[in-house]
Amino acid sequence: MKYDLILKGGQIVYPGECVKPGSIAVIGDKIARLLPAETNESATRVIDCRDRWILPGLIDPHTHIGFGDKENDWLTETRSALIGGVTSLLSFHRDNDLAVSTPNWRQAALDRASCDFGFHFGVTKTQDIESLAVNAAQFGVTSIKVYLMYKGAYGASKGFTEVDDALLFRALQAGAKLPGGVVSVHCENVEVIPVFREPLKNANRNDLAAWNEQSPGFLETENVFRVCYFGEKADCPVNIVHMSSAESLELVRGLRRPGRPPINIETCAHYLSLSDDMGLGLEGKVNPPLRSQADVDGLWEGVRNGEITTIGSDHVARKHATKGPDLWTASAGFPGLATLLPVLIEEGYHKRGVPIETIAAATSRNVANLYSIPNKGKISPGYDADLTIVDPTATRTVDHVDLASFSDYSPFQGRDLCGQPTATVLRGRLVMESGAIVGEIKGTGRYLERNIKGQHQ
Repeated sequence: MKYDLILKGGQIVYPGECVKPGSIAVIGDKIARLLPAETNESATRVIDCRDRWILPGLIDPHTHIGFGDKENDWLTETRSALIGGVTSLLSFHRDNDLAVSTPNWRQAALDRASCDFGFHFGVTKTQDIESLAVNAAQFGVTSIKVYLMYKGAYGASKGFTEVDDALLFRALQAGAKLPGGVVSVHCENVEVIPVFREPLKNANRNDLAAWNEQSPGFLETENVFRVCYFGEKADCPVNIVHMSSAESLELVRGLRRPGRPPINIETCAHYLSLSDDMGLGLEGKVNPPLRSQADVDGLWEGVRNGEITTIGSDHVARKHATKGPDLWTASAGFPGLATLLPVLIEEGYHKRGVPIETIAAATSRNVANLYSIPNKGKISPGYDADLTIVDPTATRTVDHVDLASFSDYSPFQGRDLCGQPTATVLRGRLVMESGAIVGEIKGTGRYLERNIKGQHQ
């Protein structure tokens, strides 16, 4: 049989299972067969993968497309994703009327995106919950996010007047009724933050550690308990996004038990690699804040043993100029799509001995399973041929210029990361090689309509 593409003689990474030598044959946009490493089968194109890992293309579950350059973010940031071996991403979308805005935002992505993409709906008002079932069915979106950081006076200052515990509980009730529904929550007790923030501001603190001190980890943990407890009472699985505190993970360990709805945990690459004492300055401002090295190490243990379900980037492609003029007015968030995988390999595999198949599970298979994304996240015949080829021993110094993002900085700038994507294949097409985009790929990204039955092939 003649194949379109063969990835030959690599170390195939089966997420959550093992690493085995082999080759992967592709016909069209699907994986056709798994072959021996020394196969003699022919193909239109053969990529030599000796001394390379072959991973499922990463699925980044946590991005904010449109917060940098709304007009062009789908173009630049999806190219940045491919450079980092990310073949699919999910981005948060919220608006006054999701039924009206979602088709336009989806079309903007279809016109510009180079990787596959899907949405989470942001829930900020009762209308979002009342329309959830209809919008989920219409757009194939099974995941929502509740922003507890927009409660009270702070939320009102940002234009959000309905975010409270009642909205959270209604969202959980609605999520419990939605086939394959995932209710994610930003956990941060913003009502207590002023107790710590005002003394810090009065002391003229302008260092990054002050951002952690004004929203300490226990304010996340308190909200995590509330969400998990309400989730149990609403009989709804919950997903704690961008967990930053080891104390929060320890709490969830105690709350998980047979017979109650699942508690899923997502963390982000920066909470697994950066701490508030690294001298990052205002570039390191993010919500929730960067924590201590003890939190970094504690979260890695959660990745190692599978307690942390998924890992994302929380990518926001803002310019460096927005990170100031001081800590209290600087924008929160930073880019991370293109560095997601190299950071995890460097910090997890090389520094801590976390198996690459464990990292692959948290960045592909688990994401596809949690969010009901069909045909993604595994290396198996019939699945989309989304594949990331990695040189585990290649070291590259991070330079934002190489990352193709609208953003003009990286929190990892100047950092040497060992373990680099050398090629990215999206649905059978080579789209990145040696750090450069291959061919004209604008508008080739497909919309990820979730399996509304909540079943993953």
